[in-house]
This record gives sequence, C-alpha cells and structure tokens, in this order.
Amino acid sequence: MRVGMFLNYAGGFREVADEVAELEASGVDLVAVPEAYSFDAVSQLGFLAARTSRMTLMSGILQLYTRTPTLTAMTAAGLDYVSDGRFELGVGASGPQVVEGFHGVPYDAPVGRIRELIAVCRQVWRREPVVHTGRHYRIPLPEGQGTGLGKPLKLINHPVRERIPITVAALGPKSVEQTAEIADGWLPMFFHPERAGAVWGDALAIGTTKRQPDLAPLDVFASPALAITDRPEAVLPLVKPQLALYVGGMGARGRNFYNDLIASYGFEAEAARVQDLYLEGRRDEAIAAVPDELVRAISLIGPASYVAERVAAFREAGVTTLAVTPLARDSAERVALMAGFRRLVG
Repeated sequence: MRVGMFLNYAGGFREVADEVAELEASGVDLVAVPEAYSFDAVSQLGFLAARTSRMTLMSGILQLYTRTPTLTAMTAAGLDYVSDGRFELGVGASGPQVVEGFHGVPYDAPVGRIRELIAVCRQVWRREPVVHTGRHYRIPLPEGQGTGLGKPLKLINHPVRERIPITVAALGPKSVEQTAEIADGWLPMFFHPERAGAVWGDALAIGTTKRQPDLAPLDVFASPALAITDRPEAVLPLVKPQLALYVGGMGARGRNFYNDLIASYGFEAEAARVQDLYLEGRRDEAIAAVPDELVRAISLIGPASYVAERVAAFREAGVTTLAVTPLARDSAERVALMAGFRRLVG
C-alpha cells in the first residue's frame, strides 16, 4: 500500500517544498497537489520536482474544462520530464460552482469528456499526429470551423513515458464504471471502507470486465484525515468543517454529489440536515450537525492500534493508496506524524 499526502490548498509552496523534501526522506511515497480556486497546481508541481528525487508527484486534481485535452497531455508530459518520470496525472470534473462560478465555462458531460481526454492524452504521449473526432472534442477542427488551416500535429518532444498514469476523481456510478474500465487509478472522496462496496461495487465490477488488458489493476485511492492520538474526541471536530462544506455547500439541493454520497452511506437524514443549515447560512450549526460516526468511519483518528485496524479495513475494501490529510499543528509535527504512519502501514 502506497502512503501519500494531500497538500493544503492555501499553503505557500516555497515553504511546503522544504517539508515535502523531509516527507520524501521519511519514506512517504506520494504527494498530491490540489487545484480548486487556489494557485495553479502545475507551477507547484514543477517547483516540487526540483526539490525531490524519489516520490511520486500527482495533480490532485486538474479539472478538465479549462484546459484542452492536448494541453493537459503536454502539461503532464512536461511534468513527467522535469520529475524524471515521477508524475501522475490526477484529473476530474470538479463541480459547477468552480467551473462556472470561477472560470465562466459551462459544466457539461463530465463522463464523456473524461473518456475523450484520456484517449487524446495517450495519443499525444505516443507522439502520434493527434486526430480525434469525438462528441466533445474534435482535433483538428473540421472543415467549416475556424480558419480551415489546422492539420494533425504530434508532440515535438519525446516524453519520458508514453503511458503516464492517469487517476480519475469519480463518485457517480457511470463515472466510476468508466474509471474502472480505462483509467490507471480511481480517486473517490470520503471513502467509507465498510460501505464502499455497497455504493460502488457494481460499477467497479462492470467497469473491470471491460478493462483494457494492457492496464494494470486499478489503483484505488482513499484520502482520510489522519491523527494518531489517545484523545480522538478532541480531534474529530477538526474534520467536520470540510465535511460540512462539501455535504452542505458544494452545490444546490438535488445537485450535490457529496451530499448524495453521504446519504448513500446511510446518513440521509444527517446529510439533509447539514445541507439545510449550511444553505441557510448557519454554518457553525451545520458543522456541529456532522455526525461523529461518519467522521470516524472515513478517517484515521485514534491510538496507533486503532489506526492500524482501520488501515486494515481500508486495505480489505480494496484501497491501494492512502493519500491522507495529516492533522498536525506545524510542519515538524506533520512530518513526524507521516513518518510514523509510513512505519505503521508497513
């Protein structure tokens, strides 16, 4: 099982780079750089590539609407080059609040666009002249669109690898099924090891039956909060603001993927209550309404023996990469926590 860590959206990456170098020395396998409406992930990943030598560097995630598939492929190839073949492309659809609210781009057809993006990326990395006629992307532009001067081009540079791993952030059944069919990795959010099979098992099984034979088994991520402590009750509240934000505030009633997910875990009434409070502007109450039982289930918070048991539960549920969010007061404590966790996982 790989051990990784998600970096903070708001962190200054000059300071974070020093910490990441220490994390690498402690045995951490991977860091993922998010990109919501913060600094872009690409500049940070390039900076980290120069400060590390072993660990995998992953975008967590690049959303697909504001970059063309070809640019995404070029960017991934460039990051793989400057990191000597250590880059992993994490992609996803994000959500309408970010895509339409921050970028001003329509949010549509995420499943179909992901499939086409992956096809174009792999074509670019093989240095083939890019020709793609899809429902959402057409490369080159067909006659009657643009100037008519476009022609198939191939990447000038020779990539380090022609199959850079692609991990897809996916929650819905169709998206998860497609991910199991064509991607290298799957990144769900708020993974509940005891309930994941009931929610996603059928979609994963269907996708796996169609999986391309040249792909390795699907790398399954989970991204729990982590704290090794004898006082878990003091730490559980630290996870609730993020849960309340996603379950309550990421979307409208009836259009919130995360609310639907938590409801499918058996917390339907609680998810509705959190959303009602959040959308009414009562955020502190929404945070307080997040149930402790849910936080415990999707996190790694407790004494070392308990955390080891929960790691085993995640492994039993099919997780192969634990990319955690360590709950620590400062960099030194975070590095120590991750080093201890690496030893615990084995």
